[in-house]
Amino acid sequence: MLSALPVAADGDEVRSVARVDLTRYAGQWFEIARFPNWFQKKCAGDVAVIYSLRDDGRLTVDNRCRNAGGGTERAVGVARLATTDGSNSRLKVRFAPSALSFLPFVWADYWVIELADDYSYAVVGTPNRAYLWFLSRTPSVSPDIYDRLVQAAAAQGFDTSRVLRTTNSGQVPAVDSR
Repeated sequence: MLSALPVAADGDEVRSVARVDLTRYAGQWFEIARFPNWFQKKCAGDVAVIYSLRDDGRLTVDNRCRNAGGGTERAVGVARLATTDGSNSRLKVRFAPSALSFLPFVWADYWVIELADDYSYAVVGTPNRAYLWFLSRTPSVSPDIYDRLVQAAAAQGFDTSRVLRTTNSGQVPAVDSR
């Protein structure tokens, strides 16, 4: 049970972590929980994301989930650095076609606001507090770690009553190779 969580005052800016080593951040993550959102409405469980470093300094973002029918939903995008300060903790992500990448509104904020020292879990949110994800290298986390993720989000002013837990079997949905 969480008690007396610190809450950011209205108007306080969301803060990202000081630094993210993108080489360590790359790889497979499981979604542990999230705010409901329109672009994941078909996801019934087994939500995973695979980040891959690209030669151009960006990341390929491969989101996958199991839909209600047992099939796979997939969205592949690209992430770029949002700042040039070297922190690498504020990214912009695009799932629209590359031909539209010149349009600023196709790039969404992706801020790492909590990150385990060993890169075993992370909290990702947006500066307007509209989107939030809890990620882990494993399909589930202990109650203590989950509480830590909730506390980190609440401390940044996110309404953690909106968080939905993700059902994970431990399997990353396969991609149809046809």
